[in-house]
Amino acid sequence: MPDKNRFQEIDDSNRADHYHLTPGDTCLYLFEYTSNRDYSFSKTNQLIANLKKRPSLRNTNQWPHKVNEMRRCSQYLAKALNPEWLKVATLVPVPPSKAKDHPEYDDRMLTVCRGIGGDVNVRELVMQNVSLRAAHETPNDRPSVEELIEAYAINEALADPAPQQIGIFDDVLTAGSHYRAMHSVLSARFPNVPIAGLFIARRVFPPEVQSPFAELEWET
Repeated sequence: MPDKNRFQEIDDSNRADHYHLTPGDTCLYLFEYTSNRDYSFSKTNQLIANLKKRPSLRNTNQWPHKVNEMRRCSQYLAKALNPEWLKVATLVPVPPSKAKDHPEYDDRMLTVCRGIGGDVNVRELVMQNVSLRAAHETPNDRPSVEELIEAYAINEALADPAPQQIGIFDDVLTAGSHYRAMHSVLSARFPNVPIAGLFIARRVFPPEVQSPFAELEWET
C-alpha cells in the first residue's frame, strides 16, 4: 500500500464529496483544491491551474509554469509514496480527455508518473481512443462513468506481466468518475489485483458553497 502517513485517505468524513466512490475504495490525496476559486486562492489552486494549462500554450510564456508544476508533482509523489510498495506496484495514469491524435492531447499524468524516477513501473494500461470533453472545462456536463468506460480499452501490448498492485493516478479527485471507470476496466482485466487511487489533490468546497453530495448516505 502507499504510505498513508504521508497521504491523507478518503474516509467516511469526506467520501460524500466524491459521489462515485464507495467505502471499499482506497483513495489517497496530498492536498485540497478549492472549487469555485481561481488560482490566486491557494498554492494548491495555483498548482492545479498551472498543471492543467493546455498544450496549445506550449510556445508561450505560460508553458514553463506547467513544466515546473509537473516536476514538483513528481517530487511530491517520490517523497510520499512508500518505496516498498513502489517495488511491486504499477502506476497507471488516467488518460487525458483528448485522444493522442488530437492537438490538445495532454500527457501530464504520464509525465508526472515518469518523473518520479528510479525503477518505478509506469504503464499506460488504459487507453482512450476517442476525444471527450474535458471535465474541468465543462463542470455541468462531465463525461459519465458509463461514457468513460465505453471510451476506455486495455492496452494489451503492455498487459504482460500482470501487475501485482495498481495505483490509478490523477491530478484532482472530484466526483470520482474517472477513478470509477478506470477501476472497472482494470479490475475486469486483472481480477483480484489490489487497486488504489492516488491524487495530487481532492476537490473541496468553500464554506459558503455546500457540497451537492453532502446529504448522500452510503451503504456499508
